[in-house]
Amino acid sequence: MSRRRMSAVLAAVVIAGSAPVLLPAATASAAPAAAAAACSGYPNWVAGQWYNAGDIVRYTDGRAYIAEHANPGYDPVISTWYWEPYSCDDGPGTPVGNFVVTEAQFNRMFPNRNPFYTYSGLKAALSAYPGFANTGSDTVKKQEAAAFLANVSHETGGLVHVVEQNTANYSHYCDWGQPYGCPAGQSGYYGRGPIQLSWNFNYKAAGDALGIDLLNNPWLVQNDASVAWKTALWYWNTQSGPGSMTGHSAMVNQAGFGQTIRSINGSLECDGRNPAQVQSRVSTYQQFTQILGTTPGGNLYC
Repeated sequence: MSRRRMSAVLAAVVIAGSAPVLLPAATASAAPAAAAAACSGYPNWVAGQWYNAGDIVRYTDGRAYIAEHANPGYDPVISTWYWEPYSCDDGPGTPVGNFVVTEAQFNRMFPNRNPFYTYSGLKAALSAYPGFANTGSDTVKKQEAAAFLANVSHETGGLVHVVEQNTANYSHYCDWGQPYGCPAGQSGYYGRGPIQLSWNFNYKAAGDALGIDLLNNPWLVQNDASVAWKTALWYWNTQSGPGSMTGHSAMVNQAGFGQTIRSINGSLECDGRNPAQVQSRVSTYQQFTQILGTTPGGNLYC
């Protein structure tokens, strides 16, 4: 699974990754009364109560907040690393905020997914790259979401695998030639998460971009759903791997789904190397665009 991540990202690892994108803090005047009313269905936040990543609460200001990281009841307004505002003014069955994939559609895409890969974890991760599936026309937004999720599905067997299944590979992903070494140990950097992030230099680059110390604590990627999704979005939005563009750029600029395959695993699959794997990705992408009610566009193969 992640045994090919070396060829996929080593060429791009010199790019430190973009800085984390922070959304401006909400102000009291920014939320209409209707939004606060729609948030009333969530439980009230309680100081000192344990919350898991993905939990949603209604704060004393009437707004909803989602836990990006598990915490013992920290104040959502003060502890912004643990909490972020959550849009809940949309009607039932519609995307929350600007995301074009509803939870029902997500569940249709991944009927057998591992419970670790929560929809709320994905939603909590979107703030790291707000341009993802939120750039261009409605069709382009849906195509990008479908392309990302189709590749993720292929990488994880339908969001079933959280960690790399071939444990014999675990000790291979430490490059001691890096100045920071492998503080998590020789076997600490195996594939994890939706894109199966591996190698110490990739954990370092992703962590630096996201403001999370993944070099010293790579286990966060398999223990925190929001962090796992953020690493996948980091790769998708900032890394071109063996390709010539990022997955985000490929979809936003209409280069086609085939270019996203090239950026993720093109050195082993594209140009006739493994047509069956390419077809598997394409078929999943076509299925997901159908679920989202849009067309797949052209240039599907690499």
